[in-house]
Amino acid sequence: MIDGRGGDDGGVMVTMQDVAQRAGVTKQTVSNVVTGRVAVRPSTEARVRAAIAELGYVPNLVARSLATGSSRTVGLFVPTVSTPFYADVVEEVEDALEERGYRLLLCTTRLDGERARRHLAALASRSVDALLIAGDQGLTGHLPLLADARFPVVLCAWEAELPDGFPVVTVDYEHGGHLAGRHLRELGHERALVLASPAHTVRAAGFRRAFREDGVPLPDDAVRTAAEPTFQGGLAAALDALRSRPETTALFATHDVLAVAAVEAARILGRTVPDDLSVVAHDDTPAGLLSGTALTSVVLPQREMARRAVGLALGAAASGAPPDPRPRPLLPALVPGRSTARATPPGGP
Repeated sequence: MIDGRGGDDGGVMVTMQDVAQRAGVTKQTVSNVVTGRVAVRPSTEARVRAAIAELGYVPNLVARSLATGSSRTVGLFVPTVSTPFYADVVEEVEDALEERGYRLLLCTTRLDGERARRHLAALASRSVDALLIAGDQGLTGHLPLLADARFPVVLCAWEAELPDGFPVVTVDYEHGGHLAGRHLRELGHERALVLASPAHTVRAAGFRRAFREDGVPLPDDAVRTAAEPTFQGGLAAALDALRSRPETTALFATHDVLAVAAVEAARILGRTVPDDLSVVAHDDTPAGLLSGTALTSVVLPQREMARRAVGLALGAAASGAPPDPRPRPLLPALVPGRSTARATPPGGP
């Protein structure tokens, strides 16, 4: 059985026996409610949980872990919590875990491969029930560290080539780029640029596919990579691209911060959005609001992705069977804004 302490009346210990007496049940029944190992009638469980809340009883989590073989803790790796995308993922994972009685152990890699390796090596020997890894930057080469992990591992938000042996809940990023390309082609644009982050080659490939399918293949130099996925990096790349290809009428930015930079580059060059340049963003994060224009954007289902990853990981942890390794891509959607318009024919309207 699992005992604990609690109460706010001067630090007086509240025991499982106290809860049992208050609820009018046996100590074993309280243990069954706390551990969840044995089903208890709903009315009885309600009385026990009411007594726990009233007395402020807190189970001894160490003893609970030893008794059940479960730490009720799930690890989560993210590159950073400073971007809205990963902040949403963390919040949704934490909410989904809390609803199921689990706690979150969060690690950030900060795009540092060595830091990621140290965290993975340490976590592989920790007592967690499952591990979620969101984002592939700097992590793919370190996944072998988890080959002998005693807990299920689920990957999410994976954009690089999918590794063998690990289940993946991710977004179809290639489809997101394709949506952006189809939107601009439907508006009649033929002279387009891609402003890409170094990690977003799949999004750029999807965009190019849409133009190729329409018989308007883009030249190789239509894809410009920002040296850094930041506003300054995007601004420098966008200015260079638009100056070297002044005939451009549309631009797809593979991240919202790059789209904001592209809008600013157009302003500096005396062009207006969307009259002179249509801009499509990707991710639909608050960064896009900084452009001053409601951006047409590819919207990602990151919260749904996070919940599905949690469900897959905890299902595998409960069954003891490895999770199904088949990838589970979710489809993004394109939401039109005021940053795209029909292409103006050469020579004027």
